[in-house]
Amino acid sequence: MEIIKPRTLSGFMELLPGKQIQFERMVAILRDTYASYGFAPLDTPAIEDAQILLAKGGGETEKQIYRFQKGDSDLALRFDLTVPLAKYVALHCNELAFPFRRFQISKVYRGERAQRGRFREFYQADIDIIGDGKLDILNEAEIPAIIYNVFKGFGLSRFQIRVNNRKILNGFYAMLELASKSGDIMRTVDKLDKIGPDKVRVILTDDCGLTQAQAEEILKFITITGSNAEVIAALEGYTGRNETFDLGLSELKAVTANLSAFGVPEENFAVDLTIARGLDYYTGTVYETTLLDHPEIGSVCSGGRYDNLAGYYIEKQLPGVGISIGLTRLFYVLDEQGLLNSALPCAPADALVLPMTADPGPAIALAQQLRGAGLRVQLYGEQKKFKQKMAYANKLGVPFAVLLGEDEIAEGMCSVKNMVSGQQLKLTPADAAAHIRAALAANDGPIISER
Repeated sequence: MEIIKPRTLSGFMELLPGKQIQFERMVAILRDTYASYGFAPLDTPAIEDAQILLAKGGGETEKQIYRFQKGDSDLALRFDLTVPLAKYVALHCNELAFPFRRFQISKVYRGERAQRGRFREFYQADIDIIGDGKLDILNEAEIPAIIYNVFKGFGLSRFQIRVNNRKILNGFYAMLELASKSGDIMRTVDKLDKIGPDKVRVILTDDCGLTQAQAEEILKFITITGSNAEVIAALEGYTGRNETFDLGLSELKAVTANLSAFGVPEENFAVDLTIARGLDYYTGTVYETTLLDHPEIGSVCSGGRYDNLAGYYIEKQLPGVGISIGLTRLFYVLDEQGLLNSALPCAPADALVLPMTADPGPAIALAQQLRGAGLRVQLYGEQKKFKQKMAYANKLGVPFAVLLGEDEIAEGMCSVKNMVSGQQLKLTPADAAAHIRAALAANDGPIISER
């Protein structure tokens, strides 16, 4: 038989067990935080009818989507979690309670060129709130407030949620009589951080057909800076000229005021007029989140308000607001930058029980007792020498090895060895469990260590 060389496709991430445990810790924080705000978990199919997925996407989406035929069916892997959500809500709208609040942490697929930190298969962690006809502006402040608590839960403090409103941008472009080109302009402006103002200016004039004066006016507008109060004060100078602009500014002021009410410090959110988001379905507030000490990473969390996404599947108006974390990419760059907390235990078990007698019964009972006390416990079942057993414990990285020999069984005790310090104590099973729990609690900390 010919041996096939094992390989992982480019753009697909596989983790060793220790890294996978770190990744799962991040997922657990996301789930717990989302659930604490009353969001229900949801999982939609990875494969959908291509017509469903491409109803709103088109353009770049159609180029990057994994699409295939199965019999007479035209199928595709989901490109994101928002479009499948729109289909789900349209399909089940008579069974759901509105506003419908859901979170989903699932894989999505994009057939784009794989590069450092960008994957073809990756996890997104989404939260969305869908309204039945209307959706109050308060929701557009709660969503980034939840993200603030997620990132704080990760152990981050040096991050910033940047906020804008597409109505402000649409209204401003209408003032310049550029409403018909607003989509192209916003997609160009959204690249400002990546390509700089000079290249944006060239695209605006050469590709979008703007005059030099119009391009300069746009760059002047979107680069208004200062504190949140100063930016909003500058925007006040444009009011009274366009109704859409005035509505967008009113919404932006409400979002910033409510973010403060939700307890988000001003250093963690900022009004940024360069934020536009490239997807056409956003209609109001838009968000992007960056790590302040690592601007080269770009946005690690983005989203916004959309009013018409479900309109392709149902005549009923179902507006929504949501935000998404590219979890695989975030984990990759944090690991690459050395920001993951290496001091946290990453073993699959808190303790490894090592039977030292021929009869495994007492060791099985001890493992059960330690699990009952809330510990993750692995029972070593191989008939090998003691040195090999300890080598396995070291390679697995378990914090504690629990040895059970004839003397321990006779005394109703067990020997607990700290695999880091080398300290070994003889304790009752109950005391052993308490000792291990206390040591684990002392070593607990954030997933991410900022430098």
